[in-house]
Formats: sequence, C-alpha cells, structure tokens
Amino acid sequence: MKIEKPIVATNGTLSNPVNKIIECIYSRRAVRKYLKQPVDKMIIEQVVDAGRMAPSAMNRQTLNFHVLTNTALIKSFSKQIGKAAIKGITKMKAIEIGKSLISALLHPHDLSFFKEDDFVFHGAPVVIFISAPIDSEWAGLDSGACAQNMMLAAKSLGLDTCPVGFAKFVGDTKMYSMLNIAKKEHVVLAVILGYGDEIPEVHLRKKDNLFFIEQE
Repeated sequence: MKIEKPIVATNGTLSNPVNKIIECIYSRRAVRKYLKQPVDKMIIEQVVDAGRMAPSAMNRQTLNFHVLTNTALIKSFSKQIGKAAIKGITKMKAIEIGKSLISALLHPHDLSFFKEDDFVFHGAPVVIFISAPIDSEWAGLDSGACAQNMMLAAKSLGLDTCPVGFAKFVGDTKMYSMLNIAKKEHVVLAVILGYGDEIPEVHLRKKDNLFFIEQE
C-alpha cells in the first residue's frame, strides 16, 4: 500500500492534507477567544463520545465528564478558579516560582493571561471538566489522551478548543460541590469548547527531536 507523506511547512502547516484526521491535527489550535454562539448539546455529547474512545490504562475507563454550558455559571467558576490558581501559585516553593518567572519572561504571552477578564475559560460557552480517581497513577496519561481525542473531534465538527490546566484548582473553590464529583476523585484538567473568534498563529515545531534506534 502506498503511503503518502504529508508535506509540512516550517511553520507546522500542511500544504497537502492527506486525510481528515491529519488535517485536524495540523489545524487544531489553542483558541482563547470565542463567539457567544451556544453549542448544541448533541455536538457536545459527540465530542465527549470521542473522548470515551481514547485508550485508558488497562481499559478501566475511570474518567468522568462534568459539563457547564450556563454562561453566568461559567463566569462564576472562572473567577473562583482564577483566585484559587493565583493563591496556589504563590504557595509554590521559591525555586519553582523562580522557574515560572523565567519561563514567563521567555514567553511573555504567559503573563498576559492574568490581564484578561476571564483568563481561565476565555469566554467559552462550554467547559468540560475531566475528573479521575485521586489514587490513579495513570490519570494524567488517560486524561491527556482523552482531551486530545475531544479536541480533534471538535475541530472536525467546526469548533475550537483549549485544554485548561488551571481547572484543577476548582477543588479549592466554594463552588466545587456543584460539580457533584465523587470524594475519591479530583479534576485533572478541563477542555473549553466553542466557535472560535480568532485564528492563532502557528508556532514553529522542533524538528531535531526524532531519533531512530536501529541495529544491523
């Protein structure tokens, strides 16, 4: 079978999309500006279904999904999570804070988030919290694969997304109980979803990190 190799430009874009999946992978962006247009519940369920199809450690399928679509409620959660996130960051060890500051200086856009009115959910009309067992060694791997499936599915359906690590601080808010998350679980991350109102610049991708280990 002939395998056509996609031609990738230096900025990471495809000049000859090979198929829909690869095209979605290369066109997906972390979008942080959304239209106020709501997303149909059936589309949300379709995106979550794609997440359910992701691999999980020993096929235990331990992840749960908690969806917010009420704009006012999302804003309230965002404000509380934002405060909890800032408080959590300030509690970091001095050396970790130093590393974060250096990273922010190298990447100024990281600091700009805190200037936004909603720097957690960016005005998205849908927030999908992903929770996992607290004692799960593989929660990060499972939720990461799940989130990527959802983001690619959303892109194929004409929507945009962004993974939100700050969402884990929801457990430190007064509103946390509204998500009805089991005591033995916690939020690992969230994915925001909606119709994007921006087309982010494509960042360059490293090309010197591929190593073939071969034997004669």
